[in-house]
Amino acid sequence: MAKIIGLPKLSPTMEEGTLVAWIKKEGDQVEVDDLLAEVETDKATMEFRSFDRGVLLKILVPEGETLEPDVPVAIIGKAGEDISGLMAEVESAAESAAESAAEPAAEPVSAPEPVSVPAAESAPESAPGSGAGSGTDSGTESEGATEVPSGGRVLSSPLVRRLARERSIDLRDVQGSGPRGRIVKRDIDSFEEGASISFSTTAERLPPRVVKASSMRRTIARRLTESTQTTPHYYLTIDVDIGPLADARKAMNAELEAAGKKVSLNDLIIKAAAVALRRVPEVNASWLGKEIHYHQVVDISIAVAVEDGLMTPVLRDADRKGVAQIAEEVRDLAGRARDKKLQPEDMSNGTFSISNLGMFGIEAFTAVINPPEGAILAVGTIRHEPVVEDGAIVPGRRMRFTMSCDHRLIDGATGAKFMAAFKRIAESPLNMLL
Repeated sequence: MAKIIGLPKLSPTMEEGTLVAWIKKEGDQVEVDDLLAEVETDKATMEFRSFDRGVLLKILVPEGETLEPDVPVAIIGKAGEDISGLMAEVESAAESAAESAAEPAAEPVSAPEPVSVPAAESAPESAPGSGAGSGTDSGTESEGATEVPSGGRVLSSPLVRRLARERSIDLRDVQGSGPRGRIVKRDIDSFEEGASISFSTTAERLPPRVVKASSMRRTIARRLTESTQTTPHYYLTIDVDIGPLADARKAMNAELEAAGKKVSLNDLIIKAAAVALRRVPEVNASWLGKEIHYHQVVDISIAVAVEDGLMTPVLRDADRKGVAQIAEEVRDLAGRARDKKLQPEDMSNGTFSISNLGMFGIEAFTAVINPPEGAILAVGTIRHEPVVEDGAIVPGRRMRFTMSCDHRLIDGATGAKFMAAFKRIAESPLNMLL
């Protein structure tokens, strides 16, 4: 028997997903666990697999649509099976949802309805001998204006209304192409494109390049806004003689060359931070409502730049691993992040974050904390500059590190203690072995 298939919730934090591509086509045979489609969530591009066996009779949602979980996306059944009843059910549900969404109590987007007004209240009494209309005439006009005018209530879904708010579009200006004139997402997109063209013609200038924000970018925007608004940040900066750590890296790579492996300076920084977190465990903590969780593991979130924004895969047990193993795992996580192959468990439950912009020549910056973690370490570039050692000016290699701390759980003295421990380890790498 044919059945309607809804969009599953592919991760615990998924509030909506963009249907990137249908792998199966209408008429294809589908087995249990077959890959039906790829869906972009707030975390990554996920696999949407079938829980049913049959034939993909109807695709209800085109590629590129952004949906909430459980929205019908397909119908699966036996070949040749009549699905007209299910199609009517889908259309009826869509119309009901649209009508409910259009109710003023939910979120009004309509013009005021006309109200019948008694003749005596509709206009002041006419002066004797004046040419004003009589009270009877006014009453007749008011009684005739009882219908909702065209362009009144607008049928639209919560998603469409949210997009309209984000793009500053008045829904009453948009022509709906859905059932009963309901405005759907493609109407918003088409209206915006038309508005851009009109603006270009009127202003005699090139229109802005409008790009739909991906699920990942919208999630980044939401989470970072929440972090800056709700987390009391403060910042600690230290300047480190990075020469010893750079020399240690050179020596390690000489040993690893025969095996075709190498480590980066960032891998050594991760290891140094992990060891420092073991020595100052008060920083390895998270704020969770009315509780502070002091973690017994050191799982470091590594910020990785990807096409749509930023991802933070987690390196587990960083304090317990050698630098070569850290290098191998970080390369794997970064590669899967850029290919959007990470799973939700690869990006969850970090205890501390590191963000490195040194490769872009950034000397120092402040990073936004990734809640519920309590801190993030921002890494700058190597600066080659003269320094004073034992009264003499010599060539030096320096690097600035800035830690953003959540003041709710990391006091200034605690943060400073961690930064001092990190500096000692970085300037004397043998400290990692103690």
